[in-house]
Amino acid sequence: MSSAFTHRFRVRYAEVDPQAIVFNSRYLEYADLMVSEFFRDRHDHGLPRDAEFHIRKAEVDYRAPIRFDELIEGRLVVERIGGSSMVMRIELHGTQSTAGEDHRATILLTQVHVDLAQGGSRRIPDAVREAFGFPIGESVDA
Repeated sequence: MSSAFTHRFRVRYAEVDPQAIVFNSRYLEYADLMVSEFFRDRHDHGLPRDAEFHIRKAEVDYRAPIRFDELIEGRLVVERIGGSSMVMRIELHGTQSTAGEDHRATILLTQVHVDLAQGGSRRIPDAVREAFGFPIGESVDA
C-alpha cells in the first residue's frame, strides 16, 4: 500500500442541493479531482504521462453530509496494484471539526490500465508501480 496523498478543496455552490448539502453524484467528481491531483503530483515522481486508466468499478460509502463552503481534505491511497488493475481508496474528511476526526465518505475505485489504441487492458508498467510507491515486482491481484 502506498502512503496517503492529500489535497484540500472547498465545496462550491453549484455542488449542493437546496438544503446546501452536496449532491451524492458529486462525490465521484471529488474522487476524480483527487485522482487528477494525485496523478499530477506523481508525474514529478516518474509517472509516465501516457499512463491511461479507466474506472471499472466505483463504490461510495456515505458517512456524513458535506455542506456548502466547507473545506474538505481528500486522502488517496493506492491500496492494491495487480497485473493490469489497481484499487484506490479515497477518504473525504471535514477540516474544521473541533471534535477531531470528521470522516464524511470513503470511495473505492478499481481502475484498469488500458491501451487506448488497442482498446484493451495491459500490464501496469514498472515505472507506474514505482511512482505509486510499490516496489518493482510487488503485485497483489486487484
